[in-house]
Amino acid sequence: MPLNRNALIRYKVIDSCLQRRNRKWTLEDIIEAVSDTLFEYEGIDKGISKRTIQADIQMMRSDKLGYFAPIIVTDKKYYSYEDPNYSITNIPLSESDLSKMNEAVEMLKQFKGFSHFSQLNEVVQKLEDHVYSTSKKSLPIIDFEKNDNLKGLEFLEVLYQSAIQKKVVEITYKSFKAENAQTFEFHIWWMKEFRNRWFAVGVKNSRKIVQNLAIDRMIAVRMIPEKEFIVNENINPENFYKNVFGVTVSQNLRPIVIKLFVNQNHAPYVLTKPLHHSQVLEEDREDGIIICLKVQHNFEIEREILGFGEGMVIIEPPKLRGIIKKRLEKMLLNYQV
Repeated sequence: MPLNRNALIRYKVIDSCLQRRNRKWTLEDIIEAVSDTLFEYEGIDKGISKRTIQADIQMMRSDKLGYFAPIIVTDKKYYSYEDPNYSITNIPLSESDLSKMNEAVEMLKQFKGFSHFSQLNEVVQKLEDHVYSTSKKSLPIIDFEKNDNLKGLEFLEVLYQSAIQKKVVEITYKSFKAENAQTFEFHIWWMKEFRNRWFAVGVKNSRKIVQNLAIDRMIAVRMIPEKEFIVNENINPENFYKNVFGVTVSQNLRPIVIKLFVNQNHAPYVLTKPLHHSQVLEEDREDGIIICLKVQHNFEIEREILGFGEGMVIIEPPKLRGIIKKRLEKMLLNYQV
């Protein structure tokens, strides 16, 4: 049941009154305390009706909010908690609450490496501690793919903030193919995650060619706010990756139609989890299926096809078929003793 801010304030004030057992609380006393607090915090000066507070007390007594508050009336006029130690802030969590909180903690913990979530990390830690202290420690129900040892995770905060604040960063970077590291200015437009790797996407120096920089190849990163930032004016990330599998996009390369045979052992996986949003089922056969993709030819699609081993065969185009055939031949040589 969604609660508005004023209702929550009223419940907290009533709870606070009934915990203070050094005085006797009449309904009028509680109304006055609630009215004063609402004026102080919300600027509401109309006062609160007797009917509203009575309804609040009934709501706190009920199971609708899970409070089950033991509110009693003595001498037909004084309100108090029957249990002197009760408070709505101390109500035990249900098994359902704990399960949901555990799932939330596990999900939020996936962002621990994302340094710009530093404030969120503290909240997650508090939430995790609360769940731990409230319930028996149990194994997680959801296990996410993660790579806490990925190099460069410490740069995520400055990379993210540079994109948000539109500030230029200076990056020292060494690609897999380069012999030496290079230092250059980079204008980050967005962050991209693929297969548990993070990439900073933007333009280098004054060039307009969009590049992906893997954070695990970064050696040093620092923000240089005095430099003028090149703003992304018209490139939407969703459209940018529309015709690719993975992260490598060529702005001058048209997508091609790739026709693939997938054997009967691998077909269920490909059907239930399409390789790409463009995937179309062309033919359903006894020995497998034939599908078509419309994507750019890049390194990631080659690696994905090779990952299926003997379970996937390229039918078209001939050029890609030839490339994969040569790679398989070289692979086979590695196993010849």
